[in-house]
Amino acid sequence: MCIAAHLPGGDAALSCTITLPLGSLDEPQVLHFLPSVIMTTLSSQMTLSALERQIFDFLGFQWAPILGNFLHIIAVILGLFGTIQYRPRYIVVYTVWTALWVTWNVFIICFYLEVGGLSKDTDLMTFNISVHRSWWREHGPGCVRRVLPPSAHGMTDDYTYVSVTGCIVDFQYLEVIHSAVQILLSLVGFVYACYVISIFMEEEDTFDFIGGLDAHSYCQDHVTLKPVHL
Repeated sequence: MCIAAHLPGGDAALSCTITLPLGSLDEPQVLHFLPSVIMTTLSSQMTLSALERQIFDFLGFQWAPILGNFLHIIAVILGLFGTIQYRPRYIVVYTVWTALWVTWNVFIICFYLEVGGLSKDTDLMTFNISVHRSWWREHGPGCVRRVLPPSAHGMTDDYTYVSVTGCIVDFQYLEVIHSAVQILLSLVGFVYACYVISIFMEEEDTFDFIGGLDAHSYCQDHVTLKPVHL
């Protein structure tokens, strides 16, 4: 639409506005918006649960779980970034890591339940560089920790002379619960990531862009011409 206006002195200015038709959100836009929202919510829950677990693993000097939690947080952030920026390859990396994360947590469950010849009293979780155990071993719900006097031999092993009684839930079951929560969140994340990848791959065959504004986005260009003499 163009509007002509007369200026003092006999000049005239012509102002044109080009407006593309606007429409409501169509299916492609909805398919772009919903994955970002759902993935953000899911990633937030996974990150918070991993951070909570990381804190207690640090308190117990559990170096193997600490390393795993750190890599898990990075993979979750990478998957979130891939969803927001429409990068299917990043989401594929997140999906592969999720499968590995489920396997790792299954191993932890077997470790604390002593399945397949594993023993929770070994130093496997600390890479055999310390004698520390799970933080929940001495600080679980209802646990009363009491340090006993050393023997006549003068040995001062950390756990030989520590008595823990009154625990409502044994530490191995608390570790199993943490791993079970991680497995549940990871399975949901794995299924949803596969769904997001399928959506993005289908849209790559239809649209010639990655992210940004598409043909249905709001767009308004104002063109103002210089005054002309009549």
